Amino acid sequence: MEDDDEYEIVKVGGLQIPGRLISDASEEIMLLWAIGQPCTAPQNRFVKHTSNHLKLDACGHNLCILQSPSSMNQTGVTGGVMWDSGVVLGKFLEHAVDSNVLNLQGKKCVELGSGCGLVGCIAALLGAQVILTDLSDRLRLLEKNVEENVKKVGGRGTAQVRELTWGEDLDSDLLDPLPDYVLGSDVVYNEDVVHDLITTIQSLCGSHTIIFISGELRNDVVLEYFLECALKSFIVGYIEQRIWHPEYRSRRVAIFMMTKKL
Repeated sequence: MEDDDEYEIVKVGGLQIPGRLISDASEEIMLLWAIGQPCTAPQNRFVKHTSNHLKLDACGHNLCILQSPSSMNQTGVTGGVMWDSGVVLGKFLEHAVDSNVLNLQGKKCVELGSGCGLVGCIAALLGAQVILTDLSDRLRLLEKNVEENVKKVGGRGTAQVRELTWGEDLDSDLLDPLPDYVLGSDVVYNEDVVHDLITTIQSLCGSHTIIFISGELRNDVVLEYFLECALKSFIVGYIEQRIWHPEYRSRRVAIFMMTKKL
């Protein structure tokens, strides 16, 4: 990791990472949009939505993540293709483990809104025991990607797929024990899902659980609403881009780290 002496150190759970602690949602939105200027950064820098697959080197393996470009024609469906926020979060996890900032070996991780499953697959390759979750109509593609990119390559961890609808009761294997990490990329896309998303995250979190949420900076209103809701129950921090993977950074993407308030 680069020298971070001039940057605030955000302490969330047992982690200390350069970034900024968020206390006001509207102020954070101003910083992200006015200073970060996401609209001037290139879109889809690491992905191609018209392709049937995404190839990516990660954790010493050549991953091939299957996509469903035709799903882009369905209103409200974003999980059939990869987005930059998923690639960035996956490579952040890899870089953080390689830099001894994170240790995922043997840790229980639950990924929400897994979509194509890249983030969960990378976490499993880094040694985590991962449960990837999504709606029932997304599971077939998700299971294929887990089979090809975790089970067949023999990663250090494990990966299994479960159906999960945000806001509904959770299966016992998600809750016992509670996860060490909750992961989510591009899960903050609509104001209507925010309440159920926060409710599900609350149910999954113990005092030790750390949440990583990455998102595309598309809609400031939706993200501000998510942060307002999250700040009621969680300590929330923004992670500085300088500690992301050096080849996978974008001003159109933000990564947040959260833990439950005691």
